[in-house]
Amino acid sequence: MARTFTVEADGGSRGNPGPAGYGAVVCDSATGEVLAEAAEFIGTHTNNVAEYRGLIAGLRAARALDPEAQVRVRMDSKLVVEQMSGRWKIKHPDMRPLAAEARGILPPAQVTYEWIPREKNKHADRLANEAMDAGKRGRQWEPSRSTAALATAAAPAAAAASAAAADEEPEPLGESDTAVGWGDADMGTPTTFVLLRHGETPLTPEKRFSGSGGTDPELSEKGLWQARRAADLLAERGTVQAVVSSPLKRTRQTAEIVAQRLGLDVRIEEGVRETDFGAWEGLTFGEVKERFPEELTAWLASPKVAPPGGESFAATARRVALARDKMIARHAGRTVLVVTHVTPVKTLLRLALGAPPESLFRMELSAAAFSAVAYFADGNASVRLFNDTSHLR
Repeated sequence: MARTFTVEADGGSRGNPGPAGYGAVVCDSATGEVLAEAAEFIGTHTNNVAEYRGLIAGLRAARALDPEAQVRVRMDSKLVVEQMSGRWKIKHPDMRPLAAEARGILPPAQVTYEWIPREKNKHADRLANEAMDAGKRGRQWEPSRSTAALATAAAPAAAAASAAAADEEPEPLGESDTAVGWGDADMGTPTTFVLLRHGETPLTPEKRFSGSGGTDPELSEKGLWQARRAADLLAERGTVQAVVSSPLKRTRQTAEIVAQRLGLDVRIEEGVRETDFGAWEGLTFGEVKERFPEELTAWLASPKVAPPGGESFAATARRVALARDKMIARHAGRTVLVVTHVTPVKTLLRLALGAPPESLFRMELSAAAFSAVAYFADGNASVRLFNDTSHLR
C-alpha cells in the first residue's frame, strides 16, 4: 500500500518584491509525524515566486522520502493551489517555469492540492520567516537553529491568535533560566528529555570509535548491569512517560531493559543514532592519529569535515535537531527517556546551551550516564543535568 504524505508549503517576501524565503514541511498523513523540513532565503523575489519555490522544495522532499507516495499539498496561496489544480491559467511569465518544474517532480496522479487558511499553515510559514530572518543576517537557514516545529506544536492557540507572531525573529533554543528537577513546571509544563547514554559494549573501555557504521556491538555484561541500574533509578523516580531509542543494538538493549521495568513501549528514532565514523570505526584515537594524521587534524578543526567514508558532526547536528523537534512535537509537555549515544547527547546539550560546535570536544560523557534538557513552549531550553552516574556507584 502506497504511503501518503502531507506537504505544507509557504513563501513570503518583505517588500513584494523584496527579501524572500520559503518553507516546506513533509508529514506522514496517517500519524502527523514530521518527516522532513526545508527552508531557504532566495534573495529578492515576489511572494508568488517564493510560494512556488516552497512548493517545489516540499515536493522534492516528499519524492526523496518515497517516490511512490501519494502527496496531499496544503497551501494558503489561493493562486498556487488553483493554478496547480488547473482551474486558473498561469499568465505571469515568472510563474510558468516554476509551475512546470513543480509538475515534473512527481506524476500528477500522485498529487492533490488543497487551500487552507494561513493559521493552519503555521509550520511552513514559520520556516519561511526563519529563512528570511537568516537572510537578513547574511546567512542561510540552518535546521539545527530552527524552532518552527517546536513553536507550532507547543502553542497552536497562541499562534492562531496572533498572525503577526510568525514575522518575529525566532528565539534560539537555550536562552532560558535554569530550573531544578525533572519535569517541574516553569513557564508552563516543559517537554523534558532525560538523555541516557547506552551501557558499555566491549569497545567502550578501550575507547574505540563506535558509531553507526561499524559492527553494531551489543552490551557487555557490565553494560547490561548498568542498564538495569538505570532502570532501577527511573522506576524509583516514576517521571518517565515515554521511551525513545536509537536503532542501534546497544541503545535498543538499554532501552528495552528500562522500558520493561517501567511498563512502556520503545519507539525507535533514526535521527538519534550515533555519528558514522567511516574508516575510523573500531580504532582508538591513537590508531587514527597514526594512520590518518591529516584527516584527523582536519576533522578536529572543523565540524563540517567527515572521517573518510563517514559523517561530519555538522551533518549529525542537522539530523539530531530535526529528531529533537519531531520528538518535542510528538511528546509535548511530557517527560521522555531518550536512549542514545555520546554525540547525539552532546549535540542536544550544545544546542540547548547555544554553545559552539567545538564544545563537543570539551564534554566527557560516561557509559549509562544521565543528562536532561527541558524545552519550553516559548522556544527556550534549560539544561538540568549532565553526566550523572550516581546510580552506578
